[in-house]
Amino acid sequence: MNENMNITETRLILNTIGVIPKKSLGQNFLIDRNVLIKIINEAEISNEETILEIGAGLGALTTELEKKAKKVYAYEIDKILYQYLKDKFSTSTNVEIINADALKSNIPPHDKIVSNIPYTITGPILEKFFYKENSPVGILIIENSLSKRILDTKKYKNFSRIGVTFNAFMDLINKYQISRNCFYPIPGIDLALIKIRPKTTLKSFLKEPIKRKYFIEFIAGITPYKNKTLSNSLNLYIKNKTSLAFTKTDIIKFIKSNSISDEKVFHKEIDELIATCELLFEFTN
Repeated sequence: MNENMNITETRLILNTIGVIPKKSLGQNFLIDRNVLIKIINEAEISNEETILEIGAGLGALTTELEKKAKKVYAYEIDKILYQYLKDKFSTSTNVEIINADALKSNIPPHDKIVSNIPYTITGPILEKFFYKENSPVGILIIENSLSKRILDTKKYKNFSRIGVTFNAFMDLINKYQISRNCFYPIPGIDLALIKIRPKTTLKSFLKEPIKRKYFIEFIAGITPYKNKTLSNSLNLYIKNKTSLAFTKTDIIKFIKSNSISDEKVFHKEIDELIATCELLFEFTN
């Protein structure tokens, strides 16, 4: 099936079922079979694995997953697309179509997440499905600028909340840039296919849900002040948290008593930030 034929078919189906792609839902449908094959090859799915797909769309990727996996849970929030998918996979023995917001759902157990995810909610998807103990392998299409932040956090420009948090929990295995012309409608951003897997050894502090939540909030709180010293960034972070009542003097005492280097935040290694957060958790609780 060539690309032009696929564009034609995609438009025809969308017109027939009455769907106008919504930018708010990140509805950009994959129309290039070569990219589909690349996703499936990277996923290395065995016939014993359960796959989660978020944002199944018109089911182009779902069709390929159906051929490989033991079970596919395909989530689609759009009611019209959901009904289309229900009809399309009505005779399938291993595909279950679910009309729900994956971010607000109790997801069945799965081994891998293989998705052209809605780009507008990449951060929340990573946080819910991957920032935890025993997270799945992921093969995802995401915004290319996010993949750069994930790939190299040592550059000032790339040092960010999503880059630091991702690298605390996950490793990026492979990355491929994908032309925006492989989608309909053509998105206004460059895209990348990434393969990610959980760290072999997750820091013990990040294994407990309460501490993990504290860490994610800590990184979100200090990275906006990445060009400031740790003491100044912590001071600003704590000022924004009404539940914490610590002065700048308290913060400097905390840093000195724990022999923490008071350098600019973006110079910090990720392991240093995790260790600092653990000490701060003990200091503030």
